[in-house]
Amino acid sequence: MDRLAKLASQRSVVVFGKSSCCMSHTITRLFIELGVNPTVHELDQDLRGREMERALARLLGSSGSDVPAVFIGGKLVGSTDKVMALHLSGSLIPMLRDAGALWV
Repeated sequence: MDRLAKLASQRSVVVFGKSSCCMSHTITRLFIELGVNPTVHELDQDLRGREMERALARLLGSSGSDVPAVFIGGKLVGSTDKVMALHLSGSLIPMLRDAGALWV
């Protein structure tokens, strides 16, 4: 859990995903298209990825796979559905600005 928190707080936008997950790729592309350079940690490529995935599941309150898991400004936003809901409501860009991930 400590490693997860440390990684999540190192950059403005951090995505924990899997290299084989289309939703991880989709969320990463969304951020890039918005002008954000997210840090992406692919859990299936990390030796401690399973451990971090379990920690994410505890944080998100579920027992299934919850990737991608997105942190903005060091705070857990959630998985794909939460990020997309924020984007569609117009709340994502102000959140990214407040975190210093967007300048314009």
